[in-house]
Order: sequence, then structure tokens, then C-alpha cells
Amino acid sequence: MTQPDTMKAAVCTAYGGPDVLQLQTVPKPVPKDGEVLIKVHNTVATAASLNGRKGTPAFVRLFTGLRAPKKNILGQEISGIVEAVGSSVTAFKAGDEVVGMAGLKMGAYAETICMAETDALAHKPSNLSFEDSAAIIEGGLTAINFLTHQANIRPEQKVLIYGASGSVGTASVQIAKHYGAEVTGVCSGRNVELVKSLGADHVIDYTQEDFTQNGERYDVIFDTVGKRSFWQCRGSLTERGIYLDAAGLGTVLAMLLTRFSRKRAILSATYVRSAEANQIDLILLKGIAEANGIKAVIDKRYPLSEMAEAHRYVETGRKKGSLVIKMT
Repeated sequence: MTQPDTMKAAVCTAYGGPDVLQLQTVPKPVPKDGEVLIKVHNTVATAASLNGRKGTPAFVRLFTGLRAPKKNILGQEISGIVEAVGSSVTAFKAGDEVVGMAGLKMGAYAETICMAETDALAHKPSNLSFEDSAAIIEGGLTAINFLTHQANIRPEQKVLIYGASGSVGTASVQIAKHYGAEVTGVCSGRNVELVKSLGADHVIDYTQEDFTQNGERYDVIFDTVGKRSFWQCRGSLTERGIYLDAAGLGTVLAMLLTRFSRKRAILSATYVRSAEANQIDLILLKGIAEANGIKAVIDKRYPLSEMAEAHRYVETGRKKGSLVIKMT
């Protein structure tokens, strides 16, 4: 049984495959001045978290650790209950139900986590369970960042979401509809009905049709999985269309070359934005959820002890929506 001053965590013991994630007993954190100690109910296994486990791209190891991650408890998204607060904390108190995104500090693959009051932390949506609240964080924050901040989507614009059945894709379809866009989702045939159920006006099965060849033009094309380049999508953009990429460094050159062009490519990274920016968006996401503008899509659930299996499933590329991790 876990002792009061220790906790269970999925520790990344080295860079490598899923089996480097080992369940261990580690010291329980203590909140410092301005920090909140949270008993984690749920976190999620994401495609982004695979990079932290693998140490990819390789150059990031110069900052994260050459042989193994310096921050060896991975994971970024959490839902849970405030257990204790440090001095000077005013926005939260013990017993509050919260959601948070730890960003590059990580630490969510554990039974408890300390986050600063000024981190991306907010009260949990009142109408969602802990599971559902955790499940919408990654996709919801990414969708808000790209679609509203980067593309400034407006009502009646035509928006295409590529990879519409993943965690970012399912959230993006719903966020785009929330803001009044006409949405086309692109996914495999087995996920067409799912994407339709999220409100997409049109759904394209990429195994049967190449959207770049159908003559349609879109104000925004958001590739959530890094499969289609700006140059492949350029002809499908309107005169002032925007291509968004959430997954590929290959867009850096296109972004530089199109900086002053009518058709632009934009690459962004939600996880490395300031905590303040992500906290503002997390509060916005909470409001959208409470207005029934977004619902969680959960593919599977795993206990913390099976984190390696969860990562192994994410690596198959067949995940629909989010993969939720339960602490108990």
C-alpha cells in the first residue's frame, strides 16, 4: 500500500520503446509557495507523449537529457482534486475539482502532481466527468490555439480538418463548428460516422478520395497528424487560405517562404506556449464545454500500471479521440 509520503508513478527509465515506462513508488511532491497539490484522477496517453518517451527528435535530448529524460515522470494533461495549497494561493482551495496542462514541466503520469497557481490550471467543467475533462484538454487547447489564434476562423468559413478522428481532430471539428464554420473532416472509412456525429458537415474517406483533387477550396486546412504538406494542399486553399500544421517540422520552410504570401502556412506548438496563454485557453475551453460545444471522445481506458500498453496502442495510429489513464 502506498505510504502517505510516497506515490505511484509511471517512470520513464530510459529513452526507448513502451517498456521503458515502469510503475514505481516515488516521493510525493509537497506544494511550495504559490503551488497547488493535486490528487490526479485521470491523465491521457497522447502522440506527443511518445516523443518524450523516445527522446525524438534527437536534438531535444540536449535539453531533456542525453541518455534518459531528466524529468522522468512524463504526461501533461490532468483532471483531479486539489489536496493542498501552498501559501499565497488564492484561486484554488483544498477540495476543488480541477483540470490542468503541465506543459514542459510534465509529471502527470503520477498519483499526485504539484502545479503553480499561474500554470495552465482551471476549475473542471461542471458538466463533465473527470475522465471526459481530461480527454478534451490536449485536443481542445490545440484546436483553440490553431483555429482561433492562428487562423482566426469566422462564421461560414470553409474549414477542412485532416485526421478528424484523432484527439486533436475530434476536438477541432467541434471547435470549428462552435465558431460557425462549415466543416469537412477527413478520416478513414471506419471513422466516418464518428466524425459525422461530432457535427462535421462533410466527411471524406481518404482511402477512397483525395481531397486535393476534388476541386473544392477551403479557407483553412488543418492537418492535425502531419500527413499532407502545405505544397500538396496549396491548390485547395482559397486566395487567402491558411494551412495549419500541428505535427510536422517540415512546415518550417513553408512558413518562412509564405510569410508575406496570400496563402500562408503556419506551424505552432501549443505545449510550449506560455502557461498564462494556455491557462486563458483552458478557461475558454471550460466555457465551451459547459455550453455543450465540445464532448469527449474516448477510445480506451487503462490503469496507470498499464501505461506501457497504453503507449503501445497509441503507436498503432488507430486511436480514436483520447486514451484515458485512470489512477485507481
